[in-house]
Amino acid sequence: MSLLSRSLVQCAGRFFPALQQRCVVCGVVLPWDDQQGIKLIPAGVCAPCRTLLQPRTGAFCPRCGLIFPSPEEPVSLCLNCRLSPPPWQETFFFGPYEGLLKDLVLRYKFHGQLGLSLFLRGLLQHALSRGNGRVFDIVTPVPLHPEKLRRRGFNQSLELVRGLDRKGQGTVVPKAIIRIRSAPDQHALVRAERIRNLKGVFLADSALVCDKSVLLVDDILTTGATAKAATEALLKAGAREVCLAVLARA
Repeated sequence: MSLLSRSLVQCAGRFFPALQQRCVVCGVVLPWDDQQGIKLIPAGVCAPCRTLLQPRTGAFCPRCGLIFPSPEEPVSLCLNCRLSPPPWQETFFFGPYEGLLKDLVLRYKFHGQLGLSLFLRGLLQHALSRGNGRVFDIVTPVPLHPEKLRRRGFNQSLELVRGLDRKGQGTVVPKAIIRIRSAPDQHALVRAERIRNLKGVFLADSALVCDKSVLLVDDILTTGATAKAATEALLKAGAREVCLAVLARA
């Protein structure tokens, strides 16, 4: 950018503060970087919020995403995954479901703050970067039942996968798996109830997934009951393998 253009943008920001970029997380006006002209803090997030949104880089199980108590532990399979692994092959996640990340997911999912979609997609993309450039045949979201979709107004998992095909992660196929039966909300149930609650809920399209590697996307991974039911439906329809990508691991 030329010196004149840079000066014009800086003047506009000084005299018309509403034109300045704000942190997408907390809304504070982002400061000008004098050494780099008008280049703002990457990803449109202020420094304090970036400090609170650090990706998990170690001390977790790569298969199920279980977070180990000590941050000094390496990335390694947990005991459960050694003895009885889940049906999916790998879990990609940005961080633990706590603090600011939890607040963002709740604002996005239950308060309809769709303006966070682009930023949260960036976090998901960062999580997928751990795959060292791995590409899947199909990227598909965990679906909502039509009745629940009407109540909420959007499928948060579908919004997260938009644009992943342009990032080279694979072809986005929103209806590779559908929800054929409504079920009570999972968050109020214990693990055994969640598993029973999801029996026969999902149906995958074999014409779309047969012999394909599938990346299944959701917002949160808690007990894994939803991911397990969806993965089993995809494998039953002939998917070659399924991996899971989520924003947060509870």
